[in-house]
Amino acid sequence: MSLTNKQLTLKSFLVFTFPTMIMMIFLSLYTIIDGVFVSRVVGQNALSAINIFLPLWVALNGIAVMFATGGSAIVAKNFGEGKPEQAKQHFSLIVAVTLAIGLFLMLLQLLFLPKLLRLLGATDNIYEHAYAYGTILTIFMPTTMLKSLFDYFMVTANQPKRGLFYTVIGGVTNIILDYLFIVVFKIGIAGAALATAIGLLVPAILGFIYFMNQTNYLHFTKPKLEWSIILKSMGNGSSEMVTNLSSSVTTLLFNLAMLHYLGEKGVAAITIVLYAQFFLMSAYLGFSSGAAPLISFNYGENNHENLRKLIRYSYRILMVASVATFALALILASPLIKLFTGGKNELYHLTLIGFNLFAISFLPVGLNIFTSAMFTAFSNGKISAFISILRTLILVLVGIILLPTLLGVYGVWLTIPFSEAVTLIFSLLLMKRYGNYYHYA
Repeated sequence: MSLTNKQLTLKSFLVFTFPTMIMMIFLSLYTIIDGVFVSRVVGQNALSAINIFLPLWVALNGIAVMFATGGSAIVAKNFGEGKPEQAKQHFSLIVAVTLAIGLFLMLLQLLFLPKLLRLLGATDNIYEHAYAYGTILTIFMPTTMLKSLFDYFMVTANQPKRGLFYTVIGGVTNIILDYLFIVVFKIGIAGAALATAIGLLVPAILGFIYFMNQTNYLHFTKPKLEWSIILKSMGNGSSEMVTNLSSSVTTLLFNLAMLHYLGEKGVAAITIVLYAQFFLMSAYLGFSSGAAPLISFNYGENNHENLRKLIRYSYRILMVASVATFALALILASPLIKLFTGGKNELYHLTLIGFNLFAISFLPVGLNIFTSAMFTAFSNGKISAFISILRTLILVLVGIILLPTLLGVYGVWLTIPFSEAVTLIFSLLLMKRYGNYYHYA
């Protein structure tokens, strides 16, 4: 199936979104392997250091995701409206702007990195690890942003399988280099950072080469500076940007809370849980990314019948997947945690208790992620941003302030389940309210 295929069935829909789902699952797997190498070989303080730097990494990459989601909705809608040349111009402009912003922010972050790491809670035991890791990844940030951009536009270009292939190549590169740099050459956490950076650089280069080919459905062309398109991409993708910025803030708050209750082992425990969360949520992220261009295209084409099918299929798939993911989380909790801890030690027991509470969030999170992505696909950045900021910032702040006061460290673990459960109510209400407006009811 492609964007232009008129015959939409449940099978063709799953075939189209499947490569993006696998791509995100594979990305999460090699991210986990990266963390395992650091935890088992370099040490728990190095693992904590990664989570200290993570808010900066997520915030900068959020800019790429903002332009990717907001821009791909515009480009897919252009194709649906029968304006392919305009679609290519808009795509080329979005890539150029993202790269320019990435270069500027790279220089800015390198300048202030030492102070930023201290503000983020880096203790004396963690700081050197965090600085080494952060410096290398910051240098590679512009190409990392391009990689994130190309992940989304490969789907818009009718090339989800190619996007998956490039991600697999990058992932395998990362894993091999992790072993060489950390185990063989004993470079430590700097080796982990280099492996990650090069693993992301490879698919970025491959994607750039693909989009340079003028015979492809979507390719680079001479961009035309249109501030309205830049601003519309930013506004439309603002929900994903908000999600990333909010994740940065909440990761910082979780780190500080864990340092207060459990010390540096607590930061290591929350880091392990966040790795596991990314793995178990990855299929939702991939599914939503794969479905969004189809929604945008059919919306641009005014194909109301296909829109109704897309939304109906999506919610049915996600309801089944939510229950399956929750069950899988409980089954995989112990072996996943052991990968990082090496056995049933103190860190293992701390993490297992927290993860079993945290796992409740896997029931509502898939529907929340998709609903936000759906409104982005409809170019309704305001509603999408509202859902995102509600689930990733406002309710998290409320939860992390109130719940630990009542429940201690258990309240920290229950903050995300609380946030996702309340957000689900709003997601369902908004989905129902806008059904007739977007013609999917």
